[in-house]
Amino acid sequence: MTSENSPSLSKTTKDILSRHGIKLNKNLGQNYLIDKNKRDQIINFGDISKEDVILEIGTGIGTLTIELAKRAKKVIAIEQDKKIFEILAQRLEDEKIDNVELINDDALKVDFPPFNKIISNLPYQISSPITFKFLNYDFDLAILMYQKEFASRMNGEVGTKNYSRLSAMLYFKCDVEKLTDVSNESFIPKPQIDSTVVKLTPKENIISDEDFRTYSKFTKALFQHRNKKIKNALIDSRHIISNIDKKVLKKRLNAISDERLEEYLKKRVVVLTPEEILYISKKLNPIFVE
Repeated sequence: MTSENSPSLSKTTKDILSRHGIKLNKNLGQNYLIDKNKRDQIINFGDISKEDVILEIGTGIGTLTIELAKRAKKVIAIEQDKKIFEILAQRLEDEKIDNVELINDDALKVDFPPFNKIISNLPYQISSPITFKFLNYDFDLAILMYQKEFASRMNGEVGTKNYSRLSAMLYFKCDVEKLTDVSNESFIPKPQIDSTVVKLTPKENIISDEDFRTYSKFTKALFQHRNKKIKNALIDSRHIISNIDKKVLKKRLNAISDERLEEYLKKRVVVLTPEEILYISKKLNPIFVE
């Protein structure tokens, strides 16, 4: 069959879903890409060679998986929905594709086998936790599709509405590059908003693992209250850092005599740069010891 006579990605997807009686639930992040041009563009962004082992989260019926497998050494494909997983397994068997390691599990709970690239149309509802999980692994690059608003927060500038825990966490770990927008018309079922494809390229270790763990705790605590002053945010979210008593923490914070630290404690969370949050976390971490 020539490519001109091949069914469209949209028709192929709808036919497979109809044949198996599948009704997608967009509340579970089941929005399937049906735009072949965007599918191919996403794959091309990955610059895949026969040396690459690709991790894909939320495979669906294999829209990306099958094409990735044709180019890569191996694809590690994780799909939580049992029925969808079985459909993909059958498609791979029918197409005699044998370089895909299929995992039927929750991507947030499973340990990832070794890989060097990530290419995924991520389920929207796990965008934040799965991105933080990726930061615990070494990889060459990640090509990831997110809701447009989420992608904007990944590169949020200090002091803006898009500056968030997410952008502060990514700052020390990855360069974030917006690659292309994808219209909501490119999916079934059609989501409420458009999507954005982003490239993450890991940075060389700028800070030690220990410092980053401390920074992570403080960043999470602070951005629970992004518009509060640092001092109040730390008191209100102290449980994220340690089990220190509220009165004890207040007393220790009030006893600080370092002028620079005192000035930082008066500032709002959202105006602090990642470097300043790192400085604060390293300086204040000892006073959170019970």
